[in-house]
Amino acid sequence: MAMVLIIDDAAFSRRMIRKFLQADGYEILEAANGREGLEMVHNHKPNCVLADLLMPDMDGFEFLKAMQDKELKIPTIIISADIQDGARNQSYNLGAVNFINKPPKENELRKAVQEVLNSKE
Repeated sequence: MAMVLIIDDAAFSRRMIRKFLQADGYEILEAANGREGLEMVHNHKPNCVLADLLMPDMDGFEFLKAMQDKELKIPTIIISADIQDGARNQSYNLGAVNFINKPPKENELRKAVQEVLNSKE
């Protein structure tokens, strides 16, 4: 089964996303910031990453940049409350494959993850 890493400093958000995705049987990993997320990527090689933008220590933009710099090709979906076009565009320029507004709708999130994982097969 596919492994999905959720990176968000809000435990509530991680729990909600985990609940949505566990219904599809994914193995879920969690990290509270981009630095922890990068460590998880190296140690566990998830099939997909879901990341917030605004986090302490290393934010979502820095995480995407680090993934790009290290040439890690794991599809990353941004889930953020930042609705500005600039944040969305910057995310895509740094390699994000999708951008979902918080709070995510269950169907939208599950569909986005399924699309990413299906495109990798």
